[in-house]
Amino acid sequence: MRQKVTVSYLDYEGKAASGATATPSYDLREARSACPELNRFLYVSIGYRWCWHMRLSWSYRQWLDHLEDPAVATWIGYDGGNPVGYFELHRDAEGAVEIAYFGLLPQYLGRGLGKRLLDDAIVKADAFGDGRIWLHTCSLDHPAALPNYLARGFRVRRTEVVEEELPESPLEPWPGASVGSPS
Repeated sequence: MRQKVTVSYLDYEGKAASGATATPSYDLREARSACPELNRFLYVSIGYRWCWHMRLSWSYRQWLDHLEDPAVATWIGYDGGNPVGYFELHRDAEGAVEIAYFGLLPQYLGRGLGKRLLDDAIVKADAFGDGRIWLHTCSLDHPAALPNYLARGFRVRRTEVVEEELPESPLEPWPGASVGSPS
């Protein structure tokens, strides 16, 4: 099905955050070796609610090639050994870093962890590149996403409305996963 989607491109204009936001804590770790199973799990389990579908058709080899690229980094937040959320960074040839994917698992939404994870993403992106950090979000994303980005020092560079081909049926990490899931 085709749907109009508003896409906003944002640039980070603040000073890199300290990562010391006074919100609930977690243990942040970099996934230092390529693990397509882990990245696909995070992509599907976090992204199904926001219609992340572009990588669903990727083969194992495509995931592995992507993750072995030295310009890609994955950071995962853990609470008691369970993943809370993640972000994926992409560094371009000039040194700018895109926070390409960012999100929390459904059971961790609404706890203030998105602020902390984004602060950490900014710090890690700053260290991974030359200090230029950007991301994009869209009207399919969590309603708190854009306000969180703006509150952390991002500013909208441009906005566009695109027509996107979306899956006909709702995405789920497995059948029935969205039944009774937290909002």
